[in-house]
Amino acid sequence: MVAGIYGIGAVTGYGWGREELWEGLLSGQSACTPSPGYRPGPDDPGYAAHVPDGGDPADGTSRFARAVRAAAREAIGDARSNGWVPGRRVGLLHATVLGEVDLWRDFYTVHDRKLSTRDYLALMPSTPMSLLMQEFGFRGPAMAVSAMCASGNAGMITAKAWIDAGIVDDVILIATDLSCTPESLDHFVGLGVAVTDTPPLQASRPFQAGSRGFVMGEASVAFVLSAAGGSAYAEVLGGAMTHDAYHVTSIEPGLTSVRSCFTDAIADAGIDAGDVRYLNAHGPGTRQCDAAEAAILESLFPPAAEVFSVKPLTGHCQGAASAVEIAVSALAYRRGVIPAPPAVAEAHPRLLTGLRKTEPGLTVKSSLGMGGHNSVIVLGPGQAP
Repeated sequence: MVAGIYGIGAVTGYGWGREELWEGLLSGQSACTPSPGYRPGPDDPGYAAHVPDGGDPADGTSRFARAVRAAAREAIGDARSNGWVPGRRVGLLHATVLGEVDLWRDFYTVHDRKLSTRDYLALMPSTPMSLLMQEFGFRGPAMAVSAMCASGNAGMITAKAWIDAGIVDDVILIATDLSCTPESLDHFVGLGVAVTDTPPLQASRPFQAGSRGFVMGEASVAFVLSAAGGSAYAEVLGGAMTHDAYHVTSIEPGLTSVRSCFTDAIADAGIDAGDVRYLNAHGPGTRQCDAAEAAILESLFPPAAEVFSVKPLTGHCQGAASAVEIAVSALAYRRGVIPAPPAVAEAHPRLLTGLRKTEPGLTVKSSLGMGGHNSVIVLGPGQAP
């Protein structure tokens, strides 16, 4: 069964809203800006793409809770404007890794572990999900999904599986990661994969010479998925997940599980690899990931297939990364342009650079999460509005 993406909502480093994300991408300017506290000195600025303060204060005291509900409301309103009518069983999936970082940090460092019961409940991962289900009266299953940086793809595959199995009629999928704190980012720098001391487009160059890794970002992105019909941005044709079972940070050099994830996704979607026009890559700008995905591109997909990654623009949004990138591909199908970052160095010959008109064909979205989590989904254009 094909599941359509009928609504999109987004809260990113560009601001609160889907259009803020899109306009930011079209500008070619990164959402990563200098922020104090992200370099060795306590006041030294470092580059990161934070979600700015905003949202409805009634939704909670943290950006996390407000972002979850703002993205979901925008996606649901958008889906309704595209002709979606909720079925009897609307489920909720929340793809996340670290969850409510800000309030947990304050719980230990500011409040000395003393909160009112009401305030303590705000720390629970079930609370924003419960409040969202109550707001809309949805009574399908509600569950969290976590697969490190592959969580958004994992959530999308799970959502489609729920629809295929008849467990639900529709799914609200949200992917949220607002964990770009100095404490967290410092360790990614220590691992040699994140960069804070150089402007984003210079530091993070997926599939280009001289890339040093990724710049970190934050996001909450929501989708409404359904098989009921209407005006969809894109169709989710299939997907697959595998695990390297190799190392906590490194990719298995033979790419056995990475490759099987791609081929399994293609088989699940019932397509031929020759039908693929774009690889919306994980593309963090790290040596291992870029080499792995370039090898798959060159060996599996036709010569006309091109690759892109928007991480230099949005930042690497960790547990929400692939959801941000799915939203970009879905919006690109409807709006007729792929907002790829500009190239700044010698690049892979099949790398898209700058704004490019979309060409007919399918999109494969890959996401390779820390610890060996591999995920791939196949997207096709949706019905015209």
